[in-house]
Amino acid sequence: MSFSTILSAAIEGLTAEVVRVEADVSNGLPVFHMVGYLSSEVKEAGERVRTAIRNSGYDYPAKRTVINLSPATLRKRGASFDLPIAVAILTSLGQIPSGRAEKCLIIGELSLDGRVRKVPGILPAAMTAFESGIRCCIIPKDNETEGALVKGLQVIGVENLQEAVDFLKGSRGYAVSDNGVRMITNTVCNVGKGEMKQGGPSFEPEGNSRYVPDFSEIRGQENVKRAAEIAVSGGHNLLMIGPPGSGKSTIAKCVAGILPPLDLEESMEITKIYSVLGLLNKESPLIRTRPFRKVHHTATKAALIGGGLVPHPGEISLAHGGVLFLDELPEFRKSVLEVLRQPLEERSIRITRVHGNYAFPADFMLVAAMNPCPCGHYPDPEKCTCTPAQIQMYLSRISHPFLDRIDLCAEAPRIKYEELTEEKKCESSADIRKRVCRAREIQKERYRGTEITTNAMLGIDGLKRYCRLGASGDKLMERAFTMMELSVRAYHRVIKTARTIADLEGEEQIREEHLREALGYRMVDRKYWRR
Repeated sequence: MSFSTILSAAIEGLTAEVVRVEADVSNGLPVFHMVGYLSSEVKEAGERVRTAIRNSGYDYPAKRTVINLSPATLRKRGASFDLPIAVAILTSLGQIPSGRAEKCLIIGELSLDGRVRKVPGILPAAMTAFESGIRCCIIPKDNETEGALVKGLQVIGVENLQEAVDFLKGSRGYAVSDNGVRMITNTVCNVGKGEMKQGGPSFEPEGNSRYVPDFSEIRGQENVKRAAEIAVSGGHNLLMIGPPGSGKSTIAKCVAGILPPLDLEESMEITKIYSVLGLLNKESPLIRTRPFRKVHHTATKAALIGGGLVPHPGEISLAHGGVLFLDELPEFRKSVLEVLRQPLEERSIRITRVHGNYAFPADFMLVAAMNPCPCGHYPDPEKCTCTPAQIQMYLSRISHPFLDRIDLCAEAPRIKYEELTEEKKCESSADIRKRVCRAREIQKERYRGTEITTNAMLGIDGLKRYCRLGASGDKLMERAFTMMELSVRAYHRVIKTARTIADLEGEEQIREEHLREALGYRMVDRKYWRR
């Protein structure tokens, strides 16, 4: 047989599409020709594959070889097609029985000595394979644990081309039928250093270890701690303003310790994003804790929202389901901050290129910290050395439309010596997290059957349905809307914040005191950014 077909996958954004790798080896001039809308790195596969086949001990006679990667309308990128191309050629040469690999999806990069190297995007490829009815995947050994996260999928991790061929020949404990690869043993069978695993993660939240500061270590700043608790409870955005050394950055890091646990669906969604970028841990690929991404102020728009000639997810997608922390907020370029406005509203980012549209998730909680002026001591007249023009120029880097998307603004004053040295035991992150989780459970039950998971996600219809105010609350909000010159967006965000405060207290009805506290978190931005 001179013709064969092998299944593989191409990554497009955060999704994968099944690709048919067709090989035809026939008599004629000894050329190696590849077609199918290929990038330069895929075109280079010819030299790698031919050398790897020979160095693996297989015969590769001088014949005419034509490789087609279908569909031709899909751009193929990366080195993950090396292994399926090699298997397709060996099948065409009769060194692998025909039909043995037709029900397997094969992915992997080959080195010149035949070793199979790790590639990114295995998790979305494995998910697509399972959804397409494929029940077997041959992938690099280093990606094996990642591929096994897909329940019901048989995953074969190989270290070199020879192991892949042994699998497909059904030798050493494996049998290959017309329906794909069938294991002779129960669930795991070793072949040399390779093995087959039955997919499906054993999910236990909080499995990844990382150091997170505890709120009990923070002295003073009780109002900022309260704002952080409310923000996490409802998924709201938080801005902290204060002089240098007042604990803003530390409080932001403590936020990671009070985030609610992930469920399996959320964990898989976040893991898929990191898989595409090749950021997963080989030994424990499943992400079990919510992301906390701290971005330096020199970041570009593409680094923040994603992009490039072939768009990749940016920091806001890496923070999906967790926290994006922007320290020294005015130091970011204004154009960079402005691109966050749309993702903060829609909780996703869409990037358009000539060859296609890409959608990346961006459901994150924004936590930001900043000084009130360039020297950091405004409005203290004794310490601040900035002129009014300098202060205005500094604060103008944060636009009012951007501020409108911040639910809570909290002022972090300089810590007093008495607060720093007092022996009073502060509340721990574990205690705060219990209240956060209770509030999240209330929201989960309230919004069951909808796409809403937190109060921050409520739209206009949701506000009317779930955030009804009493007569006194309506009058209070009417006065606040006029006197504080609130925008419609800011008005809605105040009500959402009040809904979260009520949930923390276990109250179904939003009371006037809840609204007053929520309005208090809109006063700080009016103090610095006077309209």
